[in-house]
Amino acid sequence: MFLLKNMGASVSFGELLPQIVSLAHAAGEATMKIYSSDDHGTTYKADSSPLTLADTASHTIISKGLSALNNDVPVLSEESDQIDYQTRKKWGLYWLIDPLDGTKEFVKRNDEFTVNIALIQDGAPVLGVVFAPALDFSYHAAKGAGSFRRNGKDEPSPIRAGDYRQGRLKVMITRSHTSSELMDFLKKVGDCEIVSAGSSLKLCRVADGAAHFYPRLGPTMEWDTAAAQCVVEQAGGAVTDLSGEALTYNKPDLHNPYFMVTGHPPYPWGELL
Repeated sequence: MFLLKNMGASVSFGELLPQIVSLAHAAGEATMKIYSSDDHGTTYKADSSPLTLADTASHTIISKGLSALNNDVPVLSEESDQIDYQTRKKWGLYWLIDPLDGTKEFVKRNDEFTVNIALIQDGAPVLGVVFAPALDFSYHAAKGAGSFRRNGKDEPSPIRAGDYRQGRLKVMITRSHTSSELMDFLKKVGDCEIVSAGSSLKLCRVADGAAHFYPRLGPTMEWDTAAAQCVVEQAGGAVTDLSGEALTYNKPDLHNPYFMVTGHPPYPWGELL
């Protein structure tokens, strides 16, 4: 349960979803104003990853909005100041956000970027919203409430992860990052249809059955996956490390291990490693 500020009312994670969806849309609208401008204000971080005016605008809107709901629940964002693990490890409940996931896609203007908001409880995502503002659709999910996709202003539709045994296997890969490890692994997979996408949309496309399997054999951070992991799990799929355990959050260095995203039933990737 989640306590709303100044209302003295506890709400379930599912009841909280409409407010978080609205907040993601507000952040997405801000990113689109910058996306359509001639200058994204692009700079580069120490790790050479891009940072735009849209990243910071979205971060500000989401952070303020979440604090208005309950300022006792901490917020960890890709664009926030680093918070040391000694402080973070005490958090039982916190928000984990990526204000603009797929900044490279944003800069390239290919539309495949998202706003990601997740609520983490005891190391697991219990609420997740993924909004793709340039494509005008979103995914949202909460523990016990199911997983949904919304196109434009249509009513949300429930989604379920697909069965890899039905038809040709569809494998998601990332549009901006490939590795020799991934290419070698795909050779072992054999005959399949390769589908590429940017940002957390890759996980969500497994959640809605558009793909069956997404192997990620490359670096990611916790804010890259948390919201979409909730969408996948509540749609009946799984997001696991290479030992088959669900990804967990609030680790000391915030890096994810290599992971696999599967539908239902899971594609038997373990036989190929």
